[in-house]
Amino acid sequence: MENSLPLHVCHVPKFSIIINRSHTLVHSIAIAFLIYYRVSFFFQENTKNIPTLPWLLVFASELLLSFAWLLGEAYRWRPVSRTVFPERLSSDDKLPAIDVFICTADPDKEPTVGVMNTVISAMALDYPPEKLHVYLSDDGGSDITLYGMKEAWKFARAWLPFCRRFDIKASCPEVYFSGYEDYDHGNFINSSEFKAERQKIEEKYEKFKERVEEYYRKNQVEEVAATKNSRDHPSNIQIIQEYYSNEKIEDDKVKMPLLVYVAREKRPSHHHHFKAGALNALLRVSALLSNSPYILVLDCDMFCNDPTSARQAMCCHLDPQISPSLAFVQFPQTFRNISKDDIYDSEIRAPFKIQWQGFDGLRGPVVSGTNFYMKREALLGNSIQDGNVDLMALKKSFGPSNEFIKTLRRDFKPSFNINDGKSSNYFTGLNLHCKGWKSVYLTPPRPQFLGTSTTNLSDLLIQGSRWTSGLTDVAISKFCPLIYGPTKMSLLQSLCYAELAFWPLLYSLSLWGFALIPQLCLLNGIPLYPEVSDPYFNIFLFIFLSSLAKNLYEILMTGGGIRTWKNERRIWMIKSVTSFSYGFLDSIMNKLGLGEASFLPTNKVADDEVVKRYEMGIFDFQAPTMFLVPLVTIILVNIASFVGGLVRIMFMDSFGDWRKMVGQTSLSFYILMVNYAVIEGMVIRKDKASIPSSVTLLSAAISVIILSVGSFIMC
Repeated sequence: MENSLPLHVCHVPKFSIIINRSHTLVHSIAIAFLIYYRVSFFFQENTKNIPTLPWLLVFASELLLSFAWLLGEAYRWRPVSRTVFPERLSSDDKLPAIDVFICTADPDKEPTVGVMNTVISAMALDYPPEKLHVYLSDDGGSDITLYGMKEAWKFARAWLPFCRRFDIKASCPEVYFSGYEDYDHGNFINSSEFKAERQKIEEKYEKFKERVEEYYRKNQVEEVAATKNSRDHPSNIQIIQEYYSNEKIEDDKVKMPLLVYVAREKRPSHHHHFKAGALNALLRVSALLSNSPYILVLDCDMFCNDPTSARQAMCCHLDPQISPSLAFVQFPQTFRNISKDDIYDSEIRAPFKIQWQGFDGLRGPVVSGTNFYMKREALLGNSIQDGNVDLMALKKSFGPSNEFIKTLRRDFKPSFNINDGKSSNYFTGLNLHCKGWKSVYLTPPRPQFLGTSTTNLSDLLIQGSRWTSGLTDVAISKFCPLIYGPTKMSLLQSLCYAELAFWPLLYSLSLWGFALIPQLCLLNGIPLYPEVSDPYFNIFLFIFLSSLAKNLYEILMTGGGIRTWKNERRIWMIKSVTSFSYGFLDSIMNKLGLGEASFLPTNKVADDEVVKRYEMGIFDFQAPTMFLVPLVTIILVNIASFVGGLVRIMFMDSFGDWRKMVGQTSLSFYILMVNYAVIEGMVIRKDKASIPSSVTLLSAAISVIILSVGSFIMC
């Protein structure tokens, strides 16, 4: 390696920065005029006959939405991208060791074959096998997962040499044999030897799948009979190599990474801290077995799609310019089951294509739960230079194990570990950055990791509620980034963290306000916006169009189109009044001691009918009633208000009053137009995935109450 050549280069897109900052300036000026218009209302003589309450409520909604926009602009202040050069790394014998952590919890929702594909793909990373150690945490303590690990080890002894010999990039066997991509095998594609080997490996893989699936079916019956409890089981740690140490293997010369199964002890009387607790257990186990200086964390359905990800991450971790303060390298989450018409925004485009690049320009992105290479030292604490170590303090921080304390290669003081609860990823990133650590975001042309995303409305909203609850926990805690962050990191980075913590609360409250207040006032003839002829009407129109245009610009720049823009607008509205609201309320109730934190893994089992509807762009409304009722209620209120407002303008009001209602009428029409899929599912469609009649009737009753009570209060 040439010492004069950098291992990675950071690129700053100056044109994008100019566009972003110019838009921020102009849009901020427009919002300032809006605020002036709203405040001046209370001091004008000709507005005394207009009720004050609706003006205050809609003004509050505008302020909340403007504040959310302002926080989000921090991402756009200095976005960066990076290029790495793995070919410039040192020789393999000088590369540091890596531990891979994979977590699973429920074989019924996270199929064992899929989890084992992730394990096998991690074992096939292009990295010295003796420096690669793969750990699987099984929080369910399931026999099928342990059996799958043993079968995966046997198959990997044939799969890994095949990948190395023929330079297979798709190291996940399920994806490789399914023909997900048109893989390039270089000079091997027409080789008869390659075709023969491929056929042989594919047969072994099919037998591997059959054995695991057969064991799962058998195990299901036995577990029901034994009433096994996944929340009450002893610890079980097994090094899979040892299982086969006395058996005859076809090729004993195959170099294999260390493979370890870990099921931590769980008892109903003790809080197990969900995924954070599982990662903490892996930290302790791995410290005794391998204690590698770097850790790759993967979700059980997020397989390695490019074996070079470890070397790419090391280009940053070993770069002397950033290495001393670099805590982790984050890769984006990319999904292979996204349809062309991604109606649920399952791609999660905005964070991974816009926000995290902006985060990277401000000392780095937050921990995203998976696909990151973490420096172990950053998780354990900061080095004490004077060497005065308080042994009792270490044991208080890391536990009573003397063997574990011995594994700490340097002297550490009590520090932040992977935090407890639903917001553990957020807390981990926030605390690391507050302590002065940095992170980087790598987005190579080829996705380094591929997973499966939620493709139905029910799972999407349940998952969103869980995420929202965790983020709101942070917003209302002592770690609120607006208070905790500015003294420990830059203001812009604090605003980025604040946007993540507050966006569920800000969007939920503001969109509920915009979905109900102007509509009730429209129905009762109360103007909330300037007349069309008023110059201030142009201010409101500009803010509305400016926001939509900037969002569309970003979508087009990241490879999306008009359809993506439409889908994101719709799902943003749906989530704001459903999952964001419930997650926010759940967090408040937990804070008041009226609820208890819970965690259910996202269902990874694909239903063929649901998948087909998703690929066809048809909404599947087979979701809990608690999510559908508020959504349908808002649509019915907007329909009633829009129709009633038009009738009032055309037949009941004096000539010219229609100019005062254009803003409210347009807002209702926009909401109905964007959410036409909901109207279709409620009125037109009659299939089993449409909105049930019972939900429509219940929502209609609630709508009548809202219209009656709202009209009484507003007037």
